[in-house]
Amino acid sequence: MAKSALMKSSLAKKYWMALTGLFLCLFLSGHLAGNLQLLVPNNALNFNKYALFMTSNPAVKILSYLTYISILFHAIDGIMLAFQNKAARPIGYAKNNASANSPWASRNMAVLGTIILVFIVTHMVSFWARMHFDEKMPLQTMTITAQGQSQEFYLTTDGSYLPKAQIDQKMIIIKDRTDFYDAGANVKIKEGYKDLYKITIEFFKEPQYGLLYTLLYVLSMIVLSFHLLHGFSSAFQSIGLNNPKYTPIIKAFGKGFAIVVPLLFAIIPIYIHFFLKA
Repeated sequence: MAKSALMKSSLAKKYWMALTGLFLCLFLSGHLAGNLQLLVPNNALNFNKYALFMTSNPAVKILSYLTYISILFHAIDGIMLAFQNKAARPIGYAKNNASANSPWASRNMAVLGTIILVFIVTHMVSFWARMHFDEKMPLQTMTITAQGQSQEFYLTTDGSYLPKAQIDQKMIIIKDRTDFYDAGANVKIKEGYKDLYKITIEFFKEPQYGLLYTLLYVLSMIVLSFHLLHGFSSAFQSIGLNNPKYTPIIKAFGKGFAIVVPLLFAIIPIYIHFFLKA
C-alpha cells in the first residue's frame, strides 16, 4: 500500500512538473521576444513601452502571477522528486558507465534546476524588484538641443515632453515612479516611463562588475540549455504524449528550443557589454 501511494505521488509530481515546465517554456519565449528589443540600436523608448505594458496590463499581471507560482511549484516539486527518488533508491546504481544509461542532463536535473532558481532570484532582485519597488528608479528623459542650448525633458506616455528642470521643482513623483503629480494639489498631471532600458544597459556595462555579470548570465544560460535539453521532451513523455509519429518531431523541436532560446538570451548581455556604445 505504501509503495502504491508513493508511486501515485511520484507520478502526480512528474505530471505537474511537466505542465509547469511547459508553461515556463512559453514564458521564456515571450520574455525573449521582449528582451530582443535590447539588440535594436537607439530603442530605449520602445523597450520602456514594453516594460510599462508588462507591468500595467491586467491580463499580463495575471499571467505574471501564474508564472511566479509556476516557478515556485516547479522548483519545490523538483526538489521533492529528487529526494523521493533518492529515498526509493538508497543504494545507487553502478556508476561505471552511467552515461550509457541516461544523459548527463537527466541525471543532474535537480542541480541544474537549483542553479537556475538562484539565477531567477538574483535576476528578479536586479531588475523586477527595481522596476516595481525602487523609488529611485529613473524615468526616461530626452535631451533636446536648440540654438546651442540643451534642455532635458521627461517623456510621457501621451507623447508629450515635460521640462525636467521645471517639473523637479513644481511636481513630485509618487512611489510607483510613473505618475507626475502636482506638488500642491496632488493631482495627476502626466504619466512617464520608467527607464528599465537604462538600468539594464548600466548593469551589464558597469565598469567594475559588468564583465562578471555578463559571464554569470551566459553561464546561467548554458545551465538553462542543459536543463531544457532533457526537460522539454521528457515533459511530453510525463503527460503521456508519446507517439511513434510525433515523438521524434517533439524531441527535435525540443533540442532546437533548448539551444536557440538560451543562446539568444546570452547574446543580449554580450552585445551590451562588448559592442553597445555608451
